[in-house]
Amino acid sequence: MNPECEGSRKDWTAIVLAGQRPGPDRLATHFRQQWKALVSIGGEAMLTRVVRTLAATPAVRTTLVLAQEPEALREAADAGGPATFAASSAGISASILQVAGTPKAPWPVFVTTADHPLLTPAIVSAFLNQAGDCDVAVGMVERQVMRAAYPDNQRTWLKFADGHWSGANLFALNSVKAQGALTLWAEAEQDRKKAWKLFFHFGPSLALRALTRTIGLGDALQIAGKRLGLVAKLVPLSAAEAAIDVDKPSDHSLAEQILSKR
Repeated sequence: MNPECEGSRKDWTAIVLAGQRPGPDRLATHFRQQWKALVSIGGEAMLTRVVRTLAATPAVRTTLVLAQEPEALREAADAGGPATFAASSAGISASILQVAGTPKAPWPVFVTTADHPLLTPAIVSAFLNQAGDCDVAVGMVERQVMRAAYPDNQRTWLKFADGHWSGANLFALNSVKAQGALTLWAEAEQDRKKAWKLFFHFGPSLALRALTRTIGLGDALQIAGKRLGLVAKLVPLSAAEAAIDVDKPSDHSLAEQILSKR
């Protein structure tokens, strides 16, 4: 644990990514919605649930929703709590870059997605408490955590020496230094499912260690951060639900089951 990353902040700007990639979205199409963020789970749009969670999280000061057509999502967001809106640009990282650190989204910035209806204030708080004062922190769930709670759930796993990891769509960006990581993300967005390709941007040695699983993901992120001139950290999360975003009908069914038991 890097002591530089300890501590909590209480003034986060939450950015909710509520746009979608070009072309038909399979979940939205399945539920006959134009926008994935408006797909209903438990009688409410996914976006409504995420905004409500952020409104109930003490460390979150304001929420900004990014989408291609913000007005189409305004009613659903307002049903969850107070939020402001901005139009997204081409690409996830470019959209964040255009607002992070501006009056619309002052530092520190917490980023999540609208397809995360299982997110809770406890999950967000646990992540932010560990993110502390690192320049960049990334929330992940290790495979054993997921298997213990939902053994049949299928995820994309990034395999490293310290475990098999699935993304939780939770990112902390503490300062202007994070812009370097966002710029890299823009360049390597197509490699997001293949971590070893992502690490090629930091030289073949680190990529080879990632490919051969001779380095842990936490150490790899720390090294990558140093090469970008920032402090980067992996935040392991103990709640399996943190890694269950809703991309397909089977995810939707699982989320419905989980919410019905809460």
